[in-house]
Amino acid sequence: MIKFTDEKLKKVQEIVARYPEGRQKSALLPVLHLAQDEFGGWLSPETMDYVAGLLKLEPIEVYEVATFYSMYNLKPVGRFVFEVCQTGPCMLRGSDQIVDYIKQRLGIGVGETTPDGLFSLKTVECLGACGYAPMMQLGKYYREHLTKEKVDSIIDECRQNAALNN
Repeated sequence: MIKFTDEKLKKVQEIVARYPEGRQKSALLPVLHLAQDEFGGWLSPETMDYVAGLLKLEPIEVYEVATFYSMYNLKPVGRFVFEVCQTGPCMLRGSDQIVDYIKQRLGIGVGETTPDGLFSLKTVECLGACGYAPMMQLGKYYREHLTKEKVDSIIDECRQNAALNN
């Protein structure tokens, strides 16, 4: 059964307390982030139902938000998620070619995870760094002015980090 630890439940209460009484839905985005971090890096239907119960929302209200934003994963993902921007400025600067290269290099398609569970590839809408196109988000960090060589370096770096932290 999905359930936050007492420590995480306290954090949920702190988040909800930021908003006026009766406006607990305003806490949905940060609570979904907390749930995703806590329960394996993705939001299962059971997890979303649990969040709905905590915030006294209908499950559909949680599903609508979780499916709208690309920052929420609705299925298990790899340890390193490559979120490549696919909007106009990045496309004009070659993001389609970068996505194709990542697919070829890792042997996966968009929305897929490598068999070893290390990498997932997503395409996302604007990440707000158009001046650094083509770019992607990797965890909390942006990787900018992507080229095939930079992608190779990023993949190697991720593999090294995974080997060190096993």
